[in-house]
Amino acid sequence: MSTVQFTLNGQSVEAPAGKSIFNIAQELGIAIPHLCHKEGLAPDGNCRACVVEVAGERTLAPSCCRSATPGMQVQTHSERALKSQKMVLEMLLADLPEQGHKWLDDRAEAPHGELSQWAEHLGVQVRPALAAIKREAVPADLSHPAMAVNLDACIQCNRCERACRDLQVNDVIGLAFRGAHTQVVFDLADPMGGSSCVGCGECVQACPTGALMPKSHMGPQKVDREIDSVCPFCGVGCLVTYQVKDEKIISVQGREGPANQGRLCVKGRFGMDYIHSPDRITRPLIRKAGVVKDVALLEGHSDWRDVFREATWEEALDLATLPLNTLRQQHGPKSLAGFGSAKGSNEEAYLFQKLVRTGFGSNNVDHCTRLCHASSVAALLEGVGSGAVSNPVRDVAHADLIIVIGSNPTANHPVAATWMKNAAQRGTRIVLMDPRITDIGRHAWRTLQFKADSDVALLNAMLHVIVTENLCDETFLRERADNVAELKAHVRDYTPEAMSAICGIPADSIREVARAYAGAQAAMILWGMGVSQHVHGTDNVRCLIALASITGQIGRPGTGLHPLRGQNNVQGASDAGLIPMMYPNYQRVSDKSAHDWFEKFWGTPLDDQPGYTVVEIMHKALAPDSDPHKVRGMYVMGENPAMSDPDLHHARHALASLQHLVVQDIFLTETAWLADVVLPASAWPEKTGTVSNTDRTVQMGRQAVLPPGDAKPDLWIIQQMAERMGLDWSYAGEHDGVAQVYEEMRQAMAPAIGGIDWARLNAGSVTYPCVSADDPGQPIVFHDQFPTQDGRVRLVTAGLIPANEQPDAEYPMVLITGRQLEHWHTGSMTRRATVLDALEPAATASMHPSDMARLGLQAGQRIQVVSRRGHVELVLRQDSGTPLGTVFMPFAYVEAAANVLTNAALDPFGKIPEFKYCAVRVASAITA
Repeated sequence: MSTVQFTLNGQSVEAPAGKSIFNIAQELGIAIPHLCHKEGLAPDGNCRACVVEVAGERTLAPSCCRSATPGMQVQTHSERALKSQKMVLEMLLADLPEQGHKWLDDRAEAPHGELSQWAEHLGVQVRPALAAIKREAVPADLSHPAMAVNLDACIQCNRCERACRDLQVNDVIGLAFRGAHTQVVFDLADPMGGSSCVGCGECVQACPTGALMPKSHMGPQKVDREIDSVCPFCGVGCLVTYQVKDEKIISVQGREGPANQGRLCVKGRFGMDYIHSPDRITRPLIRKAGVVKDVALLEGHSDWRDVFREATWEEALDLATLPLNTLRQQHGPKSLAGFGSAKGSNEEAYLFQKLVRTGFGSNNVDHCTRLCHASSVAALLEGVGSGAVSNPVRDVAHADLIIVIGSNPTANHPVAATWMKNAAQRGTRIVLMDPRITDIGRHAWRTLQFKADSDVALLNAMLHVIVTENLCDETFLRERADNVAELKAHVRDYTPEAMSAICGIPADSIREVARAYAGAQAAMILWGMGVSQHVHGTDNVRCLIALASITGQIGRPGTGLHPLRGQNNVQGASDAGLIPMMYPNYQRVSDKSAHDWFEKFWGTPLDDQPGYTVVEIMHKALAPDSDPHKVRGMYVMGENPAMSDPDLHHARHALASLQHLVVQDIFLTETAWLADVVLPASAWPEKTGTVSNTDRTVQMGRQAVLPPGDAKPDLWIIQQMAERMGLDWSYAGEHDGVAQVYEEMRQAMAPAIGGIDWARLNAGSVTYPCVSADDPGQPIVFHDQFPTQDGRVRLVTAGLIPANEQPDAEYPMVLITGRQLEHWHTGSMTRRATVLDALEPAATASMHPSDMARLGLQAGQRIQVVSRRGHVELVLRQDSGTPLGTVFMPFAYVEAAANVLTNAALDPFGKIPEFKYCAVRVASAITA
């Protein structure tokens, strides 16, 4: 890197060429006033508070957007520079309306935020002669559920506009009008709550004066403490800082982290108050004698006191474990099963699966990865030898083409989507391949809106083009791939012309995108549950692996395969062994060497046969008593299968049929209503532990507040259950031995996280593989070889397999399910977050306007959606991005649970249900 030599305040300085004077001074501890400048935003230079004097130049220079040059002589605090800096601050203060800040306490130390702080630093006071120029006051805008707009405090620094436009790429905020009437506006001067704002709050975090601020933090700005942690929602893994006052989290700031660089979405910034909901369970609950497990209660919950009674922890734990022990003794270890959680920590996942394997005595343990990316993991393990991503999301910055398939990142992974949108701003071509045209389509170079269920047809057609037009990376294939000839022979029949009739994409478009992908210097594929949640989900991913491999688009920056993880720790929970066929670090339970190692490590005999998966366990719960492997008892921690499983009538009936069900959760979820014993647990901000995000980055979550009432940390509860099941565990220390559990898990997962000890995680985030203490971590893998037996990728062919259930005259439409921006998973957390529920309070179904017209339906009316398994009623929403002949529903609403409708048919390899395709009919709720 080239450097420049110049003089700063009389001292010789050497600095990197192109670096701003402001940043150089900041690194040297020289404070220069600034208001429009903020790290992470492009320098704007409009406030002129940071001007410095450069020898020989007639005008003062804004230091934030002026680079140092050789021989330059700069004075940051010369008489001339200081006079100008003070004048800017004084004029800005003088311009503010008389009332000052509307929502800050009169005792606030800095009533205008950074402006007040810099004025105090430089001793600036408004002279009486300037006080008369104050601008006219503007009414406050309180229309948004989360954010307050007070333009009386606005200094038009443009930080909010640049945050919205350049970081989040939402393009909601701008400047309107002219001269003295210029002001910040949302869209076409709409109220913030009526604009297209998605509530990410980036503008709030950027605002220097409090003109934009969270409603929850109006008033005195002083907080009791700030706690650094990680967001508990999606798999992106954004780092956050909780601001705590009076033992409540009152606001959240984005923190510099490898995945988010300070950015957050609406859930991470404004969705944390779910932990303070009055619905929290604060005492152990035991089902009252004689109260039957009535699934009808799930449609409209009654008073919990009619079903449960409160108990002491001692009684509840005894009543939780005694029936489990009895069932194991009478019917064998396979009569018990456990569902762990991807919403908890790595340590909790590790200890839970250890409890099931060593306490229950079988491998009947699973979690929600079975319902989201099990097919992705199956195909990746088969093909590349690893179930994790090859490149982090932010690697899109190095790609010149990005394929986003079967994913709606702006809703499901909003901060990850910002990196994609940033890449598009720089010229990277995005190809959206999806049955639905979602918001990322606004930034796409090409959109291939293929027919639902035709993924393999489209992908095989692309493979055909690359093979027949000699666009393969033959060197890569020769040196690093197996089964190449078989793949090439297989795809020759899948011409774009033939597949066009199946997938609905013109042959020319298929050829154009295939050529662009193959010819890109670096191209990356990111996918979501739209790829994985099919009976052919594993085949879909096999095609993606083949696409990346035959073009050599893997193992380099800006390339690779990335299944976007849906929950905050679904990657880590899988890594830790919370799946029925794998020990920690994806070592198969049927592999003798792995089995023997864990028997020795845990000091107990272990089952050497894979356990049942989530859906299979539900089937086994309804098996006849004569079945020796009938599941009779379950322990569910932090999962809600009574909302998340397909064909909910079947799943709920299975849960209600269990002889004994123990649920450990923070709310009385739909699953908990069917429990015999409910154990009140800790929410994410109430405990310390690690999580692993979609990028394979291990990060530390820290306790900010205590659990309410008599609720206990999950790790403590698991250990109490284990003790009563005869396990001699001893994890001592702070937070119930979380550090000891992590260090044990680190041994079980060596070498993947072998170099990441507890002390290192306390210092910062680390990406695995990280095999030693001096290994910085490897965000990009597969550089030279794959972790397969021969070090080569295995290409697997995929044929056309239709969805298990096809539309017909009675059920002529297709249902697609998914998440929405404001809500997450089964809604048990986000629907108890006041802002999130205010933004999206009711269940909706989206349809194309042409389908609505054909059926005589109008937006806003209630409709009925019916499948072969059940029906729901909800409000209709018009969406031109939803394809003809389909209806889209989010699955977070118990009053209109989408999974009442969905099909439980399984992918034969990943054992994942077909959530993304089933046949339905739609009609007005009045006439249905």
